[in-house]
Parts: sequence; structure tokens; C-alpha cells
Amino acid sequence: MKKKLFCATVLLAALTGCGSMSVPTTGAVANQPDPTILLVPVEVTNPALASGCWVQLYSQRNFQGDMATVVGPAEIQSMDKGTARELKREIDSLSVGPKAVLEVYEHAMFKDRVVTFPANSRVPGLITRLGFGGRIEALRLRCSS
Repeated sequence: MKKKLFCATVLLAALTGCGSMSVPTTGAVANQPDPTILLVPVEVTNPALASGCWVQLYSQRNFQGDMATVVGPAEIQSMDKGTARELKREIDSLSVGPKAVLEVYEHAMFKDRVVTFPANSRVPGLITRLGFGGRIEALRLRCSS
């Protein structure tokens, strides 16, 4: 991580230095490019993730596609509220943290069938594992010490 951050800082410093150079003008407006904004990916870690109580949910098989992280302890009673509607339809793989236990439910409000994923679980394909059509309606993330 330090290497990525260092490289991003060096690149940004180099670009900033280049933008501050001036070109002499002869009374007319100098032909200068507009300022460039460069977005450099930097790895950011959240102290809450260091606790080990988290789950990462992926939209595609084999930990691909869009990813959402839930830091526990947490309970989502219904995936139909707000942006969770899309989560319900788009979870096809998951990774559970080393100090977390994930329970996913077939129906909202923690009803009916439940599938439990222990700490350090990595499931590359959920649909066959769930057994209830692949849709998660509610989830509970518990933390262990």
C-alpha cells in the first residue's frame, strides 16, 4: 500500500510541477492547455475492516463484478429498502471476514430458510449453495471475538 501511495504522490507532484511552468509571451495570449485533473487509484483501508467482522458481496461469480462491503455487527431486515433492492438481485459470490458469521435468509424479517457461512468462508457461486433461488431477502452479520 505504501508503494502505491508513494507512486501516486510522486506522479501527482511531477504533474503539478509541470503545470506551474510558464511560457514567455510576446504580448499575445499564450497557447496553454487547460489544467488536467488526474484521478489516481489509491488503496484506502477502513479501521472497521481491521476488526475482521465484515462480508464482501460480489455481483458475479468468482468474486467478480461490483462489490459491496458490510461491516458488522449488522442486520438488514429487508433487501427491498433503498439501494439494498439491487443487492438482493446481484449477489453471486461472497467472502466472510475472519471474525464474522453471516446468516442469509430466504425472506425478509429473518423468516424461513437460513444459510450460515462461517468465518473465512469464500463462496464463488451462491445460487446452488443457497437452495432457494439465489435471492437473499435479509442478512445478519455477527461478530466473534
